[in-house]
Amino acid sequence: MSERILIVDDDPVQRRLLEAMVTRAGYQAVAADGGEAAAAILTGADAARIDAIVLDLVMPDLDGLGVLARMREAGLAIPVIVQTAHGGIDNVVTAMRAGATDFVVKPVGAERLQVSLRNALAVSALTGELNRIKRSRSGTLTFHDIITRSARMQAVIRTAEKASGSAIPVLIEGQSGVGKELIARAIHGTGERRAKPFVAVNCGAIPDNLVESILFGHEKGAFTGATDRHTGKFVEATGGTLFLDEVGELPPSAQVKLLRAIQEGEVEPVGARKPVKVDVRIVSATNRNLSADVRDGRFREDLFYRLHVFPISVPALAERSEDIPELVRHFLARFAAEEGKRVTRVDDEALALLMAYHWPGNVRQLENAVFRAVVLAERDEIGVAEFPQIEHATRALTPPMAPLDPPNGLAGVAAPALVGPAVTEHGRVAPYASLALLDALGEVRPLDDVETEVIRFAIAHYRGHMAEVARRLKIGRSTLYRKLDSVGADEGADSSSQAALTR
Repeated sequence: MSERILIVDDDPVQRRLLEAMVTRAGYQAVAADGGEAAAAILTGADAARIDAIVLDLVMPDLDGLGVLARMREAGLAIPVIVQTAHGGIDNVVTAMRAGATDFVVKPVGAERLQVSLRNALAVSALTGELNRIKRSRSGTLTFHDIITRSARMQAVIRTAEKASGSAIPVLIEGQSGVGKELIARAIHGTGERRAKPFVAVNCGAIPDNLVESILFGHEKGAFTGATDRHTGKFVEATGGTLFLDEVGELPPSAQVKLLRAIQEGEVEPVGARKPVKVDVRIVSATNRNLSADVRDGRFREDLFYRLHVFPISVPALAERSEDIPELVRHFLARFAAEEGKRVTRVDDEALALLMAYHWPGNVRQLENAVFRAVVLAERDEIGVAEFPQIEHATRALTPPMAPLDPPNGLAGVAAPALVGPAVTEHGRVAPYASLALLDALGEVRPLDDVETEVIRFAIAHYRGHMAEVARRLKIGRSTLYRKLDSVGADEGADSSSQAALTR
């Protein structure tokens, strides 16, 4: 989904001109006819997400400086581009001191506004990424630091927020690379233990013969090589949170001791004569199906029920593709700064390519792909050429799917219609190439569901070129936008379509 730009101007003509410029630049425009209306959008009970603001300084009710003051009081760090018909140096200095990011003089040209918005968003992304890294290292990361625009991920965050106010054990489930540790850090940084240590342990990376020593500690001379006393991760995290990543990899002997530590609130270091009392909040994570491991005897059932008190399931990146543009923007800002390159954006075709990819490595793989692209980039804009591995994987054709047997043995009922891989004009495979007409129970799917799937397929197939999508579907563009609104902008339209809404 494209960035949302708030346009604040009391002149309706100027407001419409700015809306057209912003939309043509590939952003989503939100308009306010004055300072009070803008303040309501930014700080009201139903405050919407805004990525940047184009703000008129001179307005009758609440002027631009007043809006900046309201934002400062609310703690909003949204980049603001101030515009006014009076370009005196005093106005520039006053606006910048009040928190403005840039300054333009009316009437601003489309190219000047686009450059200003692009720079403001890049600086905002870099600032946010640096602050996020600092808070993560200091243990003060919160749920506001999690980058997402997905309804599914926002539901996960709401669930995790409820757990943060309690000491209830949390088990975070999800594929590798989806951000399980980020959720764990946000739970700690939002809870009452945020001033205490957050200690992370990768259980899958510890040798079996050292698990007990690392988790529970050991005394000097307890075994060969124990030349010093070691307190262990439980004692190290006392008062705070102990994050057990990949907890399903623990050997059976360590599972027994972990269960006792959780039940009794004490640990027994290797070679110690008496146990040590600990006070830790347990947050664990796994990419395995622990329920299946319990059935197969690979994981203790009693420990599973101790850890699986408050489960949180984090969806894969492929299930929340609307997060990809925002994640790309933040990764791009960080890596461009680290590498000393003036790379400011990813072009629409490359972004559509990233949206079409299935990301088996999830967010971690996307981060590495952007890093590689920044290193390869020779211009200020990243294109498809900077993602050779992703492009190659997307080009690879899959064999046509075989027809399905009629469900429930229904003779004479046609199976779901399936087609082979669809190739775009650029030679790449569209992300979806099949359409099921029957649901899992063998009933015909509702027409609205089928229509929504067709629209999504067309947007991905034509890489977000909305004019072409409307022409191929034989509907008007206004009808297409109305249908997108009816299924929800976040759910019904891919980011590629939002970025190209005016093509």
